[in-house]
Amino acid sequence: MKKFLAVCLTATLVAGLVAGCGGKGEDKATKEASGAKTAKVIDVDLTSEEYAFGVDKSQPELLEQVNAFVKKIKDDGTLDEICDKYFGGGEPAVVESAKLDESKDQLIVATNAAFEPFEYTKGDAYTGIDMEIAALLAEELGKELVIQNMDFDAVCLSVGQQKCDIAMAGLTVSEERKEYVTFSETYYQASQRLIVPSDDTTFDDLKDADAIAAKLGELEKSDKIGVQQGTTAQSYIEGSEDLGFEGLPATCQPYKSGALAVQDMLNGNIKYVIIDAAPATAITEAINEMQ
Repeated sequence: MKKFLAVCLTATLVAGLVAGCGGKGEDKATKEASGAKTAKVIDVDLTSEEYAFGVDKSQPELLEQVNAFVKKIKDDGTLDEICDKYFGGGEPAVVESAKLDESKDQLIVATNAAFEPFEYTKGDAYTGIDMEIAALLAEELGKELVIQNMDFDAVCLSVGQQKCDIAMAGLTVSEERKEYVTFSETYYQASQRLIVPSDDTTFDDLKDADAIAAKLGELEKSDKIGVQQGTTAQSYIEGSEDLGFEGLPATCQPYKSGALAVQDMLNGNIKYVIIDAAPATAITEAINEMQ
C-alpha cells in the first residue's frame, strides 16, 4: 500500500503533559521570542518496517479470517480511507469498547492507546487507525468488540497467554514477537524517525539513515535517547540481531508514551527521542502547538 507522508493531527493524548502552555493562536515567531522550547522531526527514515496484527496462535481460524479481512480492506480502498482521515485532515471515528463478558461472543483486542495516530483515547472511547480497523473486523466477524488497553510491552504477551484474541497496536513484525503471536498479513509500511530540540542543528544537513546513524554513533553512554517502552526504537538503540540493528553507544531511556519522552527532552532531561514516523509527527506538532 502507499506510504503516507503528511500528518495533520491534533494529538489530544499529550494535552495533559505540557505545563505552562501558550495559546493556540501563538505563531512560531512569538513562541521563539518568548523562549518556548519546541521540537522538530528529522525528515529521514532510520529504518524500514512493516506493521501487522498479532493473532493468538491457538486460533488458526481467526488468523485466516483476519488475513481475508486485511486483503479485503486493502483491495476495496477501506484501509486508504481510514488512513486518509488521520493523514489527510478527515474526521476520525470514535470506537466504543464493550465490557468483557465471557458469556458473549467477543473479539478481545490488546492495544496500547498512547500511539497516535494508530491508537489513542478520546475520553472513555478509543480512536486511531488500528481502532477503526478493529471495529470493522469485529463487525465482519459478528462479534462484540472489547478493547484492553495496557503497556505496549504487554500487548503481545497478553495474546500469547490467551488473555486476548489479537494484538492491534502498531506492531512491527519481528521474530521475537513471533514467540507470542502469529502475525497477519502486513497492512502498513513504517519507519523510525529522530526527534530533536528545534534549536539543535546537528542533523540538519544529513540526508540519509547511514549519515544519521553515524552521527548518533558519536554519542556517549551519558547521553540519553527516549523511546516508548518495548517499541522498535528501543531495539534500534540497544541493538537487535533479530531486526538487524547494531545499537548505539547512548543510553536508552524508556517511557510509557512517546509524548512523555518528547516533553522530557524539552525539559532537558534527555538528549533526543526516537519513535515511529507517524506518531513522531503527531506528538511533535501537538506539543509545539501547546508550548
